[in-house]
Amino acid sequence: MREAQGLSGFWVFAYGSLMWRPGFAFAERLTGRVHGFHRSLCIYSHIYRGTPECPGLVMGLDRGGSCMGVAFRVAENDWLQAHAYLRERELITDVYQEKYLSVRLADGRVARALAYVADRRHAQYAGRLSREHLLAFVRQGCGQAGANADYVRMTHGHLRELGLEDDLLSWLEQQLAATPA
Repeated sequence: MREAQGLSGFWVFAYGSLMWRPGFAFAERLTGRVHGFHRSLCIYSHIYRGTPECPGLVMGLDRGGSCMGVAFRVAENDWLQAHAYLRERELITDVYQEKYLSVRLADGRVARALAYVADRRHAQYAGRLSREHLLAFVRQGCGQAGANADYVRMTHGHLRELGLEDDLLSWLEQQLAATPA
């Protein structure tokens, strides 16, 4: 069935830093939308954009709504290496669950794509925080991958490049520029 639809290989759905820093070989890159989940700054980052003592916040796919992001097609001969890399990167603290979601691609095709969904039962799941709390965590967070504020700026910038606007990320970026930490 996958071959008949022109979907050979494997697909990965990206909605945060994977959009702008995938870190694996891919054969195709298209925008796409998943339903049933939305992009949310709902994960306390203890490694990449914060520490356990001073957490930052990163994106998770959380229940409800829909999410535009980027779908990457990975060739079959690259899949094992890409999947191992993704597991090492995304499952480092098990705050995400691997799920295969249906993604409507920009060209109209529908792909079954691997996505990393927030585990609401995990201690690092932040849930829905007020804008002021989000801003405080983003300002304080700094981890192995750098400042949390840079993560917000890069994600927002990439969404804008895709023609997508995110009101929350726009507000956070304005606040970070207006009153630096």
